[in-house]
Amino acid sequence: MATARLPDDPSFEQLRRQAKDLRDLSRAGAQGALDLVGAHHPDGPHAVSLAGAQFVVARYYGFSSWAALRRHVTTIERYRGAPDEVASAAQPADEFLMLACLRYGGDDSPSRWQRAARLLAGHPEITRNSVHAAAAAADAGALEALLSEDPALASAEGGPYRWEPILYLAYARHDPSISEEATVRSARLLLDHGADPNAGYLWHGLIPPFTALTGALGSGEGDQPQHPHGLALARTLLEAGADPNDGQALYNRQFGSDDSHLALLLSRGLGRGDGGPWRARLGERTDSPAELIRGQLRWAVTHDMRGRVRLLAEHGADLRTPFEADEDRLVRCVNACDGRTPAEVAAICGCYAVLDWLVEHGGAPRPAAEGADGLIAAALAGDRRTVERFAGHAAAARAQRPGLIVWAASRRAWPAIPLLAEFGWDVNARARVDFPRSTPPACSSSWAPTPASETPGSTPRRSAGPSTSASKPWPTTSAHLPPQSSGTTRSRRPTTPRHADQDSRTTASPAGSWADARANLNPVRQHSFPLAHKAGERSCYGLARVRDAPP
Repeated sequence: MATARLPDDPSFEQLRRQAKDLRDLSRAGAQGALDLVGAHHPDGPHAVSLAGAQFVVARYYGFSSWAALRRHVTTIERYRGAPDEVASAAQPADEFLMLACLRYGGDDSPSRWQRAARLLAGHPEITRNSVHAAAAAADAGALEALLSEDPALASAEGGPYRWEPILYLAYARHDPSISEEATVRSARLLLDHGADPNAGYLWHGLIPPFTALTGALGSGEGDQPQHPHGLALARTLLEAGADPNDGQALYNRQFGSDDSHLALLLSRGLGRGDGGPWRARLGERTDSPAELIRGQLRWAVTHDMRGRVRLLAEHGADLRTPFEADEDRLVRCVNACDGRTPAEVAAICGCYAVLDWLVEHGGAPRPAAEGADGLIAAALAGDRRTVERFAGHAAAARAQRPGLIVWAASRRAWPAIPLLAEFGWDVNARARVDFPRSTPPACSSSWAPTPASETPGSTPRRSAGPSTSASKPWPTTSAHLPPQSSGTTRSRRPTTPRHADQDSRTTASPAGSWADARANLNPVRQHSFPLAHKAGERSCYGLARVRDAPP
């Protein structure tokens, strides 16, 4: 059984070093290393060979063999891309492509795309000489001429991001006036000549992939724009065989109230099938079609999106089964949704439009007002009488939702804020505002070992989207890294938004974990890096000053 899941953006070279360290430590008789071997090797605790250590590493991360782990990690490395790190281009065509496309970095802005438009206006010949530039510009005439000479160009990787042409078409944002006819015709030309409708890449090695469908539909945490004809382009891709179970597209679009993308994907098979070619490549590290539907329902319920809940229900979403908990991680988390039905979640999140709809149209019973959940629901509703009736459950409610006062502020539940403060909630608490989770102080100062994805000198990155990789890493024990003293300034660790729905609780490392093996290392070889607050955490005052709240 796995002790941890593979971290985001893993490095196969780092995994090889971990295996060598484990071999050396087990041969030196380090008890932690022997415990780790015993937990994952059929022969029990013993000094392992390199092959044995590799087997233990693989089993630790949930793989059946070293070969399976290597295959998975090399697949990630094969499809990894970091377009936002490309800073310059030697040729005008590449510079145009670098500027024209949405790349989910810090510089996605109209000013960059306008520079691309000016560059293209000054060098119109670039679309005649570059299939990638022609695709980005949706220059169907130039594409037709280039593809008639060499049909293989339709799937040729190139340009500054080493993308296939269909990706440049899907992610281009330089010309809002581009016509739907030109966009669709360009897409069909590429697809008819062999372009892959499921083309995509792994942004900084993170799962799920950014596909052509993701690019067409756009949006994201930074409210990135969709393609000017995103739905038409998405429909064309789907007709050509793009898999509608696109986790990144769903994540990027879930923040807004527009459900047109969801209606399209559901009509084309979202929630059904085997997950398509990307799940075949990446296996269970990607969400299954059923899990995607479940995740969309959870988001809709916790954000009071009645129309989205109704749409999902019309396509068969289960409205009665409790939400399941995510798997264990280094920082064990308690999600307010775990083990509760959608109606129960709506009640304790103050999402009354969804709650009423679930009861009236979804066949869900109205949750009973009792215990800590009853107090939480009553507080969010500003119902002082009921809160006072459940006052004996206040301590349990605070332990369950320590950041509830932040959630109330984010929901603009103004009457709830002084009520919660009166019953002991900390007005200086920090918590997520996009999902019902909080981080107790103990977690904000905890420490985590170096993940297998970090190499010497690397800079941790934050995901542009969700990730199915867990945040419980196997630490680096190689002496390549310098020791970190207690006085070192703590750098932030990235956290991917997919797990933003969890209340954190620290737990001791399980027996037979790499943390046990590290305890036997020479101090010079021990390294630790901090877990900081999850990205997006705010205090109550970071959302609204209580004294400024409306009466």
